[in-house]
Amino acid sequence: MEFFRYNQRMPTSLELTTLGHRIRHHRTRNGMTLDELGALVGVAGSQLSLIENGKREPKLSLLQAIASATGTDVSDLISGDAPNRRAALEIELDRLQASSVFRGLGIAPVRVTKGVSDETLESILGLHRELQRREREAIATPEEARRANTDLRLTMRARNNYLPDIERLAEAQLRDAGHTSGALTHRTVTIMAERLGFELMYVSDLPHSARSVTDLENGRIYLPPTSIPGGHGLRSMALQALGHRVLGHARPENYADFLQQRLEINYFAACCLMPETAAVAFLAQAKKERSLAVEDFRDAFGVTHESAGMRLSNLATSHLDMRMHFLRVDESGALSRGYENDGLPLPQDVTGSIEGQIVCRKWSARAAFTQQNRTTEQYQYTDTPAGTFWCSTQTGATAAGEYSISVGVPFDDARWFRGRETQQRALSTCPDESCCRRPSSSVAQRWSDKAWPSARVHTHMFSPLPRGAFPGVDDNEVYEFLDRHAAE
Repeated sequence: MEFFRYNQRMPTSLELTTLGHRIRHHRTRNGMTLDELGALVGVAGSQLSLIENGKREPKLSLLQAIASATGTDVSDLISGDAPNRRAALEIELDRLQASSVFRGLGIAPVRVTKGVSDETLESILGLHRELQRREREAIATPEEARRANTDLRLTMRARNNYLPDIERLAEAQLRDAGHTSGALTHRTVTIMAERLGFELMYVSDLPHSARSVTDLENGRIYLPPTSIPGGHGLRSMALQALGHRVLGHARPENYADFLQQRLEINYFAACCLMPETAAVAFLAQAKKERSLAVEDFRDAFGVTHESAGMRLSNLATSHLDMRMHFLRVDESGALSRGYENDGLPLPQDVTGSIEGQIVCRKWSARAAFTQQNRTTEQYQYTDTPAGTFWCSTQTGATAAGEYSISVGVPFDDARWFRGRETQQRALSTCPDESCCRRPSSSVAQRWSDKAWPSARVHTHMFSPLPRGAFPGVDDNEVYEFLDRHAAE
């Protein structure tokens, strides 16, 4: 039986390399050549060379002989630690040159000989470490980001926007924190954090690029002192930060991983604010009464209209047996967030991305901006090439401008919603450009050579996505912030 098989597995190349270095270390410490040690243990010096270079696995009997000849024991030879600084450098270089990142470059690995100085090795390792660091960064071009986001959207549509594992995990966390019913309180969120070993800290000097910062060493989650009126924002941000811990997230390896983690922590926060059991009971009763309404759902759990609408999209198909869509549209008509599994023909670019695409002017998501009374939901039926859809739309405003939140269903399911009796109806033929994108021939003829608008260009269109493990976050600013607060 060979020594690594005591653990019922084959040794890795890294383990063999480390073993070889330790044998060489003990041989040279005793002033022996390969041939001299070989003569003592009964093998050729060339065979020992293969073992010292990590190319061959020695039998246990040979290891015992080598240990005896060099005045050590087997446990010392098979230790996972490098025997000296030089060996540590060579082992690390072997590991990095064996990585898929380096092999993918098609460059021949450096062969380390006695003539290669420690300083040269350090320099080569510095290049490898930087290569690995850059590979770990979540760097994405805008096109790559759109593709990753589109893949995630399609995956969630296939799952009906429902993640049962996170639903159960969130309810378990709430139950352990003592939450039974009603709106989730700040106190309960604090208890949830404490159970995970964290203290919530509200500070006014958060890095401008971060919504929250978690100090894993000192068990602190830093949050801004104020947020959305009603406290929903602070609860949600704290729950998102806790979500990373509860869901066992590691540092994102790429942009798609980053987006997946962001989706999961948002989902976890929504599950905590609007727990599945209570939320489904509320919605099922409202459906039974044919009085489903996002505003009622919102008020029952003390969250925002957008959160309630998105949460409804999580539960509608799996628990209410209906398909639906959710849209957030800004005042320019651009779609900033969307989901559908009911066939609504969302606008999309050649990559399949919907974010930033302009929705039809006839849809209630845009028509609602023209309404005089915006304090209540607006209802509308819209005939489209994919069928007729009923929508409920609410407008709102932030410092960045106005936006609308729309939740809708195919015509047949409108019977379960309040507002189904609306007489408001529109016809949309988009993506046919004659619907609302192309001016009529008479208007075009009147103005085509007489108008010269100055376009408003958004500079972010020309900016690459920020680099770093967490896209958009200034690492230097975050680390300075943590240093500042760790001393408190």
